[in-house]
Amino acid sequence: MSVELVLLFILLIVAAVAGVLIYLQRSRQRQAAPPPPAAPRDPFADQGDSAAGDPRSIKAGDMIDWGAERTWIRGTLRLSEGGYVWSEHFLEVEGGKRWLSVEEDPDVELALWSGRPDLELTPHSKTIELEGVTYRLQEKGSGSYRSEGTTGLKAQGGLDYADYESSDGRLLSFERFDHGGWEASTGTKVAPGTFTIYPGS
Repeated sequence: MSVELVLLFILLIVAAVAGVLIYLQRSRQRQAAPPPPAAPRDPFADQGDSAAGDPRSIKAGDMIDWGAERTWIRGTLRLSEGGYVWSEHFLEVEGGKRWLSVEEDPDVELALWSGRPDLELTPHSKTIELEGVTYRLQEKGSGSYRSEGTTGLKAQGGLDYADYESSDGRLLSFERFDHGGWEASTGTKVAPGTFTIYPGS
């Protein structure tokens, strides 16, 4: 065997050993590297992780425990206007119509509503007087809905709405679906954690 071949063989062995050592060193550095820091988060934002459950995840079939009362979600409307979305969850009640609305704007906002078919009002002014209370128009618009469970509406369609609020926080709302008549409802704001959510099957 010539001297050149011996030298070439030795160089190949040295190169292979050096490659293995470099690979092992880089592998150790990757393992020893500390994990990246957690992404910053708003300490005051609603994380939806309370023991009461996340109201943004409510769906038809869930049970709601108010403490003194339990009820079930019969159906849900998923509403949208542009990129903004919110939900209305219809409660199992006798002799009336009640629902829970859930919005994120940016914090979670909840309200409990009662249908008021006794009212012959329409949202055609900036203020409305009702039972000695003055309500002022907050917002109005048009959007679309998707129905889940039992809501009394089609699987999907369009809606118009107008929302009013009094100086002491009482709510008055009007909705009409698929160009039908206006339906009035009154509501009160609900604090997160007021009720407990038990997911249905």
